[in-house]
Amino acid sequence: MDNKQKIDPELVAPLETFINASGGGLNLNDIPATRIMMAQSAAAIKASMPPITGVSIEDKQIPGAEKGDTAKFRVYQPEQRTGKLPALLWIHGGGYTLGNVEGDDLMTSRWAKELSCVVVSVDYRLAPEHPFPAPLEDCYSALKWLADHADELDVDKSRIVIGGASAGGGLAAGLALLTRDRGEIEIAYQVLVYPMIDDTNLTQASDQVEDTLVWSRESNLLGWQAYLGFKPGGFKSGGYEPGGKDVPPYAAATRAEDLSNLPPAFISVGDLDLFLSENIEYAHRLLNAGVSTELHVYHGGYHAFNGLAPMAKVSRRFNDDRDNALKRALSGGE
Repeated sequence: MDNKQKIDPELVAPLETFINASGGGLNLNDIPATRIMMAQSAAAIKASMPPITGVSIEDKQIPGAEKGDTAKFRVYQPEQRTGKLPALLWIHGGGYTLGNVEGDDLMTSRWAKELSCVVVSVDYRLAPEHPFPAPLEDCYSALKWLADHADELDVDKSRIVIGGASAGGGLAAGLALLTRDRGEIEIAYQVLVYPMIDDTNLTQASDQVEDTLVWSRESNLLGWQAYLGFKPGGFKSGGYEPGGKDVPPYAAATRAEDLSNLPPAFISVGDLDLFLSENIEYAHRLLNAGVSTELHVYHGGYHAFNGLAPMAKVSRRFNDDRDNALKRALSGGE
């Protein structure tokens, strides 16, 4: 039985629609064209949905980690609020090469209103134009801004949660490690939605190795090469080769030898996702390091199924579990 025969029945048609609409799926061999396609798709979805009211939205730009850098992010605040609020720093997905805050705009607006929290959504610079550590440093700059402006935002600094999906989950995992080691900010919780965290997961599809859906093995290799600043053919320009010996743990969280003293974690992934094994392994390692960790695996789910088929029963469970984890974390529970 191949992967397509294992898909949850409600997820089959949305997958076919996505493949047809995208001309065969995501293509990192032509990143500019794929960025345009994703932006158009996100805009169409947003236009088809009713706007979220009762939320103020403001775009911010601040100096980045290096001279001349600029970190960009979008701040969402509920208009009806009482007392200090918790905060969520959210990081969008896209294989480290695609996406922006617009793609998650409806979701982050809804979270601000329904979870009664301040949301900071990071519009980090993308690879390959800006490889590691630029995207991660953008996330850290936004997090530090949030912590430094907690009084102005009327945010409870003891209830700052970080999270992200796919590459955003990878950045969130790396950010948790970086924040722990720099010791400037306390993070209460990390929400890692099918996070892209293992640069060694590079086995390519063949007669013996089945490819994965939506996010292919080829895309994974190209995404890691872009993020790590590696160019095939033996040429390296200040970057790291995916699967090589010297990849930093802040770039690929599974490389971290010490996972102790990290914030509690929530990890969710479908069982047809390329990231399944790396996510399960990371959850086990967190638990073994004494980090409270909640792991959810969803039968019949390919990568990003909850976004492609949000009304499917398995997607509703997935999104409800994620949102409930956020609600508990933001309220101060685990």
